[in-house]
Amino acid sequence: MKTRIDINTPWQDMTIGGEIYEPANSMDFNTGEWRRSRPITDWDKCTHCLFCVPFCPDSSIPVKNGARLDFDYDHCKGCGICAKACPFKAISMEMEG
Repeated sequence: MKTRIDINTPWQDMTIGGEIYEPANSMDFNTGEWRRSRPITDWDKCTHCLFCVPFCPDSSIPVKNGARLDFDYDHCKGCGICAKACPFKAISMEMEG
């Protein structure tokens, strides 16, 4: 059974940092608030080559029907790997705030 931890969870009920209690639970946690910069897509430059998708360590670049969708900002941590990987310079990083 998966449980969500929210801001009202007592510290005694939280897991120790860095410990994984079950596989494939990353979608249960919105880690996008850790981000200091966010990727922005210039859709005029994007060719939907999907080259950026496998480079994203957080699987935050959704694809539907062979086309890229906008970033999953709930899970993107702003590492910038997608911007470096894009051969068409269609992704840039902007500071949050």
